Amino acid sequence: MGDAEKPIIGVHMVFMPLGGKFITRAALWWRLRSMVVAEVPKLASAAEYFFKLGVEGKRFRPTVLLLMATALNVHIPGPPSDAVVDALSEELRKRQQRIAEITEMIHVASLLHDDVLDDADTRRGIGSLNFVMGNKLAVLAGDFLLSRACVALASLKNTEVVSLLATVVEHLVTGETMQMTSTSEQRCSMEYYLQKTYYKTVSLISNSCKAIALLAGQTTEVSMLAYEYGKNLGLAFQLIDDILDFTGTSTSLGKGSLSDIRHGIITAPILYAMEEFPQLRAVVDRGFHNPADVDLALDYLGKSRGIQRTRDLAAKHATLASAAIDSLPESDDEDVRISRRALVDLTHRVITRTK
Repeated sequence: MGDAEKPIIGVHMVFMPLGGKFITRAALWWRLRSMVVAEVPKLASAAEYFFKLGVEGKRFRPTVLLLMATALNVHIPGPPSDAVVDALSEELRKRQQRIAEITEMIHVASLLHDDVLDDADTRRGIGSLNFVMGNKLAVLAGDFLLSRACVALASLKNTEVVSLLATVVEHLVTGETMQMTSTSEQRCSMEYYLQKTYYKTVSLISNSCKAIALLAGQTTEVSMLAYEYGKNLGLAFQLIDDILDFTGTSTSLGKGSLSDIRHGIITAPILYAMEEFPQLRAVVDRGFHNPADVDLALDYLGKSRGIQRTRDLAAKHATLASAAIDSLPESDDEDVRISRRALVDLTHRVITRTK
């Protein structure tokens, strides 16, 4: 395979061999926009708000899932006719691509609903949908995206995959509820924080990776390795997000810096800082309604190893994600090897990113 034919990881491309071709992320985005077309113009405009080029986000999840599809590529047993085998392989790729599309619709729907709950006014560097079009339309747009995801999911006609991604939606609701209703003790618990994080952000990517494996007819062991990759990569990604909320800028993050702490959301850096400075607990319990308390918490954080310990935890999960890929059955297929190397490379990119 020449360099021009190899999958590329970049801002605009990734790739899944499909009938001898590669799928670009831009092409995936155009498919997504076509899937969220609504009869009512206002709803259509709201539903595609974050699928427009330029505000579509990092496209992290589709990248991971398209790579995983190729990394788990297996020869599909069938009649000796190459044409029949190629047709079966192409159909599998299309079904796996549909998982990437469904996952992104669920993700964007959760962002729309989260912004309403958080009364956010920005998202991805522009006005949030609830700020621009109002809470009611933002909620309906999120509901519409979830309904379109359900229709696409049903079209796969795979009960196990449907059950898996339906559980993800339940997890999203559970995680958000955990965040809204936590007690003082729970807010200061690392175990509670990690469980909430799994439900709110990690379940989607981990179970979608597993769905990719299930559609490919992989064994339970391989499906669990795909799940473990997604779980640990997702945790590493979120932990770095927690760090960037303190160290990044609003321009690089596409959202206001310190947005979590200003909403009273306690993340890993502060939890670790609290272990070194127990007096920070009193500040946390006051809820950060007073800007002076935010400054005081930042002062404690700066004197602690909270940021570094969070980075170390993210690195640990990145290593576990990489190990999951290394544990997959060996393959001589060049596309498979390239995609697996790319998945391992992503574990490094996740923990060294600055936005």
